[in-house]
Amino acid sequence: MTQLIKKSLPSVLIVDDEPRALETLQRILDEYFDVHTANNAAEAEEILAREWIQVVLCDQRMPDVTGIELCSHIRERWPEIICIIISGYTDSDDLIDAINEGGIYQFIAKPWQPEEVILKLKNAVELFELHRKTERLSIELKLRPKTLQEEIASQREVLQARYSFDNGIVRSPDSCMNQVCKTVQRIAPFDVSVMITGESGTGKELCARALHYNSLRQNEPFVAENCGALPDELLESELFGHKKGAFTGASHDRVGLFESADGGTLFLDEIGDTSPAFQLKLLRVLQEGEVRPLGSNTRRPVDVRVIAATNHNLEDDVRNGRFRQDLYYRLATFEIRVPPLRERLLDIPHLAHYLLNEIMDELGKKVNGFTQEAIECLQNYHWPGNVRELQNEIKRMLVLAQKNVLGAELISPKILQATPDEQRQDMQIINSIQGTLKDRVESLEARIVKETLVRHRWNKTRTAEELGLSRVGLRSKMERYGLEQDEHAEEEAKAS
Repeated sequence: MTQLIKKSLPSVLIVDDEPRALETLQRILDEYFDVHTANNAAEAEEILAREWIQVVLCDQRMPDVTGIELCSHIRERWPEIICIIISGYTDSDDLIDAINEGGIYQFIAKPWQPEEVILKLKNAVELFELHRKTERLSIELKLRPKTLQEEIASQREVLQARYSFDNGIVRSPDSCMNQVCKTVQRIAPFDVSVMITGESGTGKELCARALHYNSLRQNEPFVAENCGALPDELLESELFGHKKGAFTGASHDRVGLFESADGGTLFLDEIGDTSPAFQLKLLRVLQEGEVRPLGSNTRRPVDVRVIAATNHNLEDDVRNGRFRQDLYYRLATFEIRVPPLRERLLDIPHLAHYLLNEIMDELGKKVNGFTQEAIECLQNYHWPGNVRELQNEIKRMLVLAQKNVLGAELISPKILQATPDEQRQDMQIINSIQGTLKDRVESLEARIVKETLVRHRWNKTRTAEELGLSRVGLRSKMERYGLEQDEHAEEEAKAS
């Protein structure tokens, strides 16, 4: 039979010259504590010398020595022990002496209630444990300053590598993001405001972090806030802080993000979604370098580099009166445009493999990459949701995968068919094809045949039926256009 290990109880020493009082206290405390008793100071010190006592509960009026004097002596020899005095007298001079000389944690007045004594002793035990933990932590910190510094330095190196221009911003050698990275690299060291524009999901926050971790503020905080997600009052509270009672629900003081980011960088995403009233308050903070928490009359200086981002055309919003012109010029000393994913087709293979590695770590599922057909299909889509949509699609493919490679058959039908925004997409495809009318028609036909084959997992019967061809006619076109199934996709087709 399995034996249960009883957890040891906190140890308490009761000191009182009245036997009946000792007996009564011991009886009510035995259930919650390991209770020791002493009739006088000398006996108490003997117990303290051999037992590990956490709390002393001492009567104030004893014939040989007062409780305050005993607690003062205990404090000198065993400073970690918590002392509580029981007294029938409430003279203010006694209270002051006890606090100054004896280091008394609590007074319990006579006549006392059992529940009161138990509660105060439990609180004293918690305080004792807290002191012990703090002491251990202080010793550990003194012994390991070099190790802690090395750990912090290592974390900083990881962050700086993550947001470096060479490895942090994933792209192809000929990517249009190269110019963005050059611009970021040039302006990062200078303490100027930057406005980052681009569609949702393009990686504006990634650029903001690259600006921070390559600046002189890299060792200070980077704090981000989505300004479009909150109403004015809550946004002001988040950024500027508030005092208790400043508005309904403000139950305690709160430090704002401007103060949290002091010395570092504050990233204000979706700044174009803010109201004119909030824009004015933000402008004042930027001009004066001070914040005033809601409900406070005191202004606090802050030293923050502000980087803003938006998916709006703020110049149009300024002209239409939806965004303050003075705030726009305050925020946009430099403007960086992050291109959408449809303009970064060469980056998609690099991004896909990078995102796949991250998602495999997240989900704990491993595969050996993508088939070439899958990559081509991902490149044919125009990605209205940009990198965020690509990330979701790769996660979906990995979840559905039953083989060790992600094939095109795992891709969502809307992406395989590549039909969103079709008129513009088709014109881009047609304009990219060179040659005579016959050459262009054949090139389009080859694309259609391949897309249908991939969608049907290279099942020639179903493909021929959809295209209105015989199997012989389909085979002829495949040979004519050099359409061959790669070995990974062939394995998938055989297995299905």
